[in-house]
This record gives sequence, C-alpha cells and structure tokens, in this order.
Amino acid sequence: MQRTSTGFTEQDVPDQTGRTFVITGANTGLGYEAARVLAANNARVIIACRSSEKARDARQRILALHPGADVQTLQLDLASLASVHEAAARLLEQEPRLDVLINNAGIMIPPYQLTEDGFESQFGVNHLGPFAFTGLLLDTLRATPGARIVNTSSIAHKRGKIHFDDINAERGYNAMLRYAQSKLANLYFTYELQRRLAAADDATLSVAAHPGIASTELMRYTPKPLALLAPVFFPLFNSAAQGAWPTLAAATDEQVRSGDYYGPGKRRETAGPAVPVKSTRRSRDPDVARRLWDLSIEMTGVDPGL
Repeated sequence: MQRTSTGFTEQDVPDQTGRTFVITGANTGLGYEAARVLAANNARVIIACRSSEKARDARQRILALHPGADVQTLQLDLASLASVHEAAARLLEQEPRLDVLINNAGIMIPPYQLTEDGFESQFGVNHLGPFAFTGLLLDTLRATPGARIVNTSSIAHKRGKIHFDDINAERGYNAMLRYAQSKLANLYFTYELQRRLAAADDATLSVAAHPGIASTELMRYTPKPLALLAPVFFPLFNSAAQGAWPTLAAATDEQVRSGDYYGPGKRRETAGPAVPVKSTRRSRDPDVARRLWDLSIEMTGVDPGL
C-alpha cells in the first residue's frame, strides 16, 4: 500500500495475512489500538498483559468490531522475571512463528517501588522485562523471515541518562527522570540489538517508535494540577488511536529499515501521522549501549545470545 505524503496512519497498514504479532500491554491505550488495527488487517494478534481478565475483555472488544479476527491472549507481568519466563515458554510452545514483537507495555512516573525481583519499577517494567522477554523469544523471531522487534520509547528519552552508579534509585528517586532513563534504555536496546543482528548477518529488524503525547492510561500518575489541564491541552495532541500510528508504522511499513525510529510528524513530534524521526546523539552512544546490554544480562539472567 502506498503511504500518503503526510505520513503513516492506520489506513496505510498493509494486509498482514499469515503474520503473528505479540503486543505487550495491549489491553488498553496504544497497545489495544495497534492490536485492533492489526486484527482488522488479518494478522494473528496475541495480547500479552498482566491481567488475564483485562486481556480477555480487550479480545472481546476487538472481536465485536471484527468477528472473524484471530486474537489470542497471554498472561505476562513484566515486573516479574518468573512471569516473563513462563509467558515466553507458553508462547514458544504454542506459536511456530513470531513475525513481530511489539514491546509496548510500560509504566510512567509511579511512586517509588520495586519489582518482584528488586528492580526500580520503571527500569524493571519498561526496560529489563522487555529485554528478557525479547531475549527469550529471539531465536524464534530470527527464524521467522521478515521478523521485527519494535520497542516503544518516548520523547522523554531526551532528558534521560543511565544511572549506572544507582540503577535502582536507592540514593534518591525522581519519578520523571527515572522514566526518562527507562525510555532512553529502550533506544539503547534497539540500537545495540540492531548492531548485533547486523554483525550476525541477520535480516531481523530492530526498530523503535514513540507516540508523541497521547491520551492513555499511562498518564494515570500525572500530578493532579496537570491532570486538571488535560481536557484543555489533549485535543491538541494525539488520541490513543493516533498515538499508535508510529508503532504500526514501525511494525508494518514496508519501507522500514533496521534501526529506524518513528514518531509523530507534527508539533515537534507530539501529534500527527508517523514519520521517521531522530533520537538524541546520547541515545546512539555505542559504548553506553554495550554497557547497558551487559548490565541487563547480569540483572535479568537472560542472554539474547548475540
């Protein structure tokens, strides 16, 4: 399908017959909207999220829109490495091929808390969980022709820095800066995975996307004064459906190259159809990316094997 000159929207998603997509956190927000569009375009869609009940509800909502769609569910809690291993094992047992893994699930600026494994929650859920889940599925992804891994970052990565000397925020916790760290980590992971796949002469694509500013449940921890202003400002930005356009572009656009990064093309990447965008120079530092890769293996016990 030919993309419009103004950018990629859900109308540009090509037919996905025969392709299997795993989308984390697809019971709501960007993940749900991506699942809805992919199911409408004949993909097999697996909704992977923490709440089995919410996953089943999302499946029923999609089936009500598209009765013949192939939508399945998978219980996955990214705050638990045990759950990550269990979910990956079930998936590998049930699915002979995996065409696209969309690491969409995440949390934003919660109060300080630790995951089941003792990781600062945003770094654990937004980076370490997806890193481990991807690593466990990577052999099957690499064995599937044309496979892609899509990591969801944020414009917040521009404020990010990896705090190697205090990775779990034991010395102090600033929720927004720790969110920015986790979103920067998503990009380091994307680019390091791309470099390692290329070195292995592997055609699997490692790409990233960000939604701009979109109205989703990710904003549930927004401070009250800002939340009260949301009805005034959100009409200027993306709906959840529009916020999913960069994810859909990264996952399905036939022009995507490994290492690409997609985001909204209007209002300084806060709204509009998806286009290729640039991340910060810091996010492309290969030395930091390698160090984070090694640390992620150490913390999760999962080695992607590249």
